[in-house]
Order: sequence, then structure tokens, then C-alpha cells
Amino acid sequence: MKGSGLLRSTAVFSSMTFLSRVSGLVRDQIYAMVFGAGPAMDAFVVAFRIPNFLRRLSAEGSFSMAFVPVLAEYRERGDHAAVRALVDRVAGALGAALLAMSGLAILLAPWLLRVFAPGFEAGTEQAALATTMLRITFPYALFISLAALVGGTLNTYGRFAVPALSPILMNVSMIAAALALAPALDDLGYEPVLALAWGVLAAGVLQLGFQLPALAKLGLLPRPRWDLAHAGVRRIMRLMVPTLFGSSVAQVNLLFNTLVASLLVGGSVTWLYYSDRLLEFPLGMFGVAIGTVILPHLSRRHAATDPDGYSQALDWGFRLCLLIGVPSCLGLVLCAQPLIATLFEYRSFTATDTRMSSLSLMAQALAVPAFLLVKVLAPAFYSRQDTRTPVKAAVVAIVGNAVFTVLLFAAALLATDAGQAALAAGGGLRAVLERVPGLHALLALSIGLAGWLNTIQLWWHLRRAGVYRPAAGWGRFLRQLAVASIGMTAVVLAMAIAWRDWSLWPWWERALRLAAMVGAGGVVYAGLLLVQGIRPRDLRH
Repeated sequence: MKGSGLLRSTAVFSSMTFLSRVSGLVRDQIYAMVFGAGPAMDAFVVAFRIPNFLRRLSAEGSFSMAFVPVLAEYRERGDHAAVRALVDRVAGALGAALLAMSGLAILLAPWLLRVFAPGFEAGTEQAALATTMLRITFPYALFISLAALVGGTLNTYGRFAVPALSPILMNVSMIAAALALAPALDDLGYEPVLALAWGVLAAGVLQLGFQLPALAKLGLLPRPRWDLAHAGVRRIMRLMVPTLFGSSVAQVNLLFNTLVASLLVGGSVTWLYYSDRLLEFPLGMFGVAIGTVILPHLSRRHAATDPDGYSQALDWGFRLCLLIGVPSCLGLVLCAQPLIATLFEYRSFTATDTRMSSLSLMAQALAVPAFLLVKVLAPAFYSRQDTRTPVKAAVVAIVGNAVFTVLLFAAALLATDAGQAALAAGGGLRAVLERVPGLHALLALSIGLAGWLNTIQLWWHLRRAGVYRPAAGWGRFLRQLAVASIGMTAVVLAMAIAWRDWSLWPWWERALRLAAMVGAGGVVYAGLLLVQGIRPRDLRH
């Protein structure tokens, strides 16, 4: 697959993912309107984040990073029977492991919550609600991980559209749960937010079932077999264990920060959730798309001993990530409040919720370029079956996130009036933290700093390994990117200064003004790139 093929495949994946992200925004708007930000919604976010963490490891991380390179090698040999045997045995091993894990999680749900959400005090209504929802949602990890196996197989064969479309089914399921099931549960005397947990479980089943017909057309519909002695399964297991850390730094940090956020003022978990959801647009549409497309390509180039093609693919990925990541970062920082006010501030979601979610969005958006670059840097190592280097970088980044959190919290408590007043009032650590507003934004900033730390390490190791040789023209490219970004920033900032209080306007006026800001910024950015000589065809090489 040449550069044009990579761009075309990325465009297909991104367009399908765009539909998924739009439906995801509609889903989150409904969450905000129906449930707002409070203890019940915090309980759902925590109960869903634990199995969703496993989804990120499988669908976008550890499992795919280990499985796809091995599958690509088997496919390169041209032996369809061997490929089918590998898929059957991986399905058997993965399914059995996740079935056992789901059973244990259901039994140990109260203890899991004590680990991941210590702020939910045992015996409280919130803790009981979160426990119930965790037991309902955890089997989702089983179904969605099997869906990742199917999707990884389809991607290896160049079938990107179906796996990219399948997340829409989750959004449809969750919307139906919020609008139809939640009122029904409320009428029966149950907590309405329980509907979201059942929606998650249904979504996992739907996403797996949706992809199976496409796999059947390839003649690779899995017939699960238990065979851990199979050479391919053993290689995937050896590769997968270290990639549990190396490919999922942001998710490990997010889970850690959810733990800390449960100790803060009520609503903090939900504020972080909504800001993280908006980051999913650039990361989900482009980062996951680029990473998904480039991994099988790099794996084939490595298997075919084509170092020039391997290096050219990396160079293409880096430039595309920066072209998307830099304006996305600037746009999210400048438009944080308008975005959240326009999308979520209705009914149960208040102006205070908008302000708090905006703070964490601005803080974490600073690392969007880093998060995108990792989607190319990590596959660069996994395609060569080098799992140790990303693990080393991941451990440093995870420790760095904890250190950044402690330092930022200490600064907020010791160097601000609100922090000093909270310390003077006394009480335990949680009592002190609950009195200081905005600490959740420091958690988001910690994730961003850890993301940059991880990216810088991976870049340094990649250059030292000598497998990537930058193509000509990087100096000119960076200058063109800087000019376009500065022009975009000037236009969007001027409009943001002119339009300040978004809470006063009706939804249609917010939407029109936001569209004007985003549209003007996008036109200026694209126009300045064109004026400086960057054309769409340049992205194919």
C-alpha cells in the first residue's frame, strides 16, 4: 500500500469514525440533559470506565498491537488455512480469558470500586448504585474485545469501514436507553441511570454481531479453539503482556485520575468525562484512524524487509498527525467554553458544569498533538515486535502522571487563597480537597504532561534505533504549519473575545456562532496552507 493508499484508507476510516463521533456527541448531549452532573452520573462514569478501560486496551491498544503484526505475517505467507487456524485459536483463548475475568469482576465488584473509586464510601447509596452498574456493564468487555479481534482481522485485509462504523451501534443503544428505558425504570421506582448500564451491555453484543457477516465473507468466521500451544497464540501472548502498558498510557492515567477525582467535589468525575469526550473527536477520528491503518502497513513493510517503505510511512504519519493535531489543540483551547455550552448546557447541565468542564478540556487539549503522534510512534515499535521500548516509556509516563498530580495539587493547596483556606479549615485529605474548586482541571493537565513525556521518549528511542529517516522538507513544513496555526488562532481568538457569555443565548444561536468560529478558523488554516504551497496531493507521499 503506497502513500495514496494509506491516505485513502485513513480517509475511509475517518469518515466512518466521524459518523460515530457525531452520534456519540448526540448521546452525550442526552446524558447531560437527562442526568446532568452529580453523584448518580459520577457512579455510572466510574462503573463504565473500568470495563471501557479494557476495551481501550483491546480495540485500540494491547491486543490489536500484538495480534495484527502476527496476523499480517501469516497472511503474507499466503496460507489461508493457517490464518484461519490462528483466528480460531486466538478467539478461543481471548474468549475464555475474558469470560473468567468477567465472572470474577461481577463477584468482586464492591472491592473493585474501593480500589478505583475510594471516594465512593462503602455503604452509601452512590457506592451501591455503582456496584450494581459495574456488574451489569463488565461483560461488555468480553463482547467488545471479541469485536476487536474481528475488527483487527478485517483491518488487516483492508476492510476498514465496518469496524469503524460499529461504534455507532453503541451510541444508538445508549441513546435508546436514556430516552426510553430510563423513564420506564423511573416509573417503576428504580434509579433511572441504571438504564445506561443496560445500554452498555446491549451495545457490546450489537457491535460484535454487526462485524461477523463481513468476516464470514473472508472465510474467517471464528470457530473458537482452546490451544495455548499454538505458535501464533504464544507469540501474541508474549507480545501482548508488555503492550498492556506501552500502548495505553493515556488510559491508565485516565483511570488513575478517575480514582483521584472520586475524592474531589461531587461532579468532578463527570466534568472530566465530558471534556475527555470532546477530545475523542480529533483522537478518535484521526488518531485511531491513522494508527489503525498504519499498523498493518508497517507490519507488512517489516515482514517484506522494506526499510525505505517503512520509513516513508512513518514520515507520512508524523506530518499528518501534526497537520491535524496542532489546529485541534488550539481550537479546543480557544473554543472550550463555546463547545461545551453549545453541546451540553441544557436542563440538568448548568453554567457551572460548563465552566468546570471547560477548564479540564483546555488543560488536556494541550497534549492533543502528543496523543496523535503516539498513535504512529507506538505502532512503529509493535510492527517490529519490539514491545520493551514502549513499556519502558509507558512506566515513566505513568509514574510521571502521579508525580505531576501530586506537585500540581500541592501548588494549588499551598500557593492559592482557596487552597490555604481549605488547609486552615482542617479535616482529612478528602475534606480539604473537596473545598478547593477546579482541582479536576489539574488532573487533566497531569494527563497532558504525561502524554508529552511518553511521546518525547518514544521519539528519542525511534531515532536512536535508526529505522526512521526524516524525509526532506521538514523545516519548510514546520514553518508552513506555524504560519497557518497563528492565522487561525488570531481569527478564532478575536471571535471568542467578542462573544463571551454563551449561557444567555438559545441553542440555535449558540450553534450558529460556534459554527462561525470553527468554520472561520478552518477556512483560514486551510487557506494559509494552500497559499504556502501545501496541496492535498502532498499528503499522499
